[in-house]
Amino acid sequence: MTCLANDTDTDARIRELLAAHGTPLTRFVHGLTNSHRQTAEDVIQETLLRAWRHLDSLPPDSDGRSRRWLFTVARRLVIDEARRRQARPVEVATQTDQEFGATGDETADTAIANQALREAVGRLSADHRRVLHEVYFRDRTAHEVAADLDVPVGTVRSRVYYALRALRAAVAEG
Repeated sequence: MTCLANDTDTDARIRELLAAHGTPLTRFVHGLTNSHRQTAEDVIQETLLRAWRHLDSLPPDSDGRSRRWLFTVARRLVIDEARRRQARPVEVATQTDQEFGATGDETADTAIANQALREAVGRLSADHRRVLHEVYFRDRTAHEVAADLDVPVGTVRSRVYYALRALRAAVAEG
């Protein structure tokens, strides 16, 4: 039965602390967190949890030392959180799966698409593969490729056009 009485004493003491210091603590923490409600609630909750954990060593409330203890803990929690945010890299928003049009199993979809593309490239003629490689992978202009292959610029453009058309058709089938 002593355990039950002890729990009742603990609950009563926490209620007393909250009744006496809850509103001033809330205002204080809101000021420290620039009125960010969620952060302030988290800090207040953690402060009260620490008060509950250290209830035996918490100073008596008669001379205001409990309030100072609560405010000190809250202030240190806010400082610790600010330091944690500074130590972490900046978080950036990412696009959602719906924005990308993801189906859920992106790895499998990507592997299938890559395989279909490889097969389609394998079916191209050597001339078509060469101009695609020069233009898209080596980032060369049609004029540079034409001079290198000793063919007219129109031929290079035509090969690129028909090679891309063949790739699109093959990937759409697959």
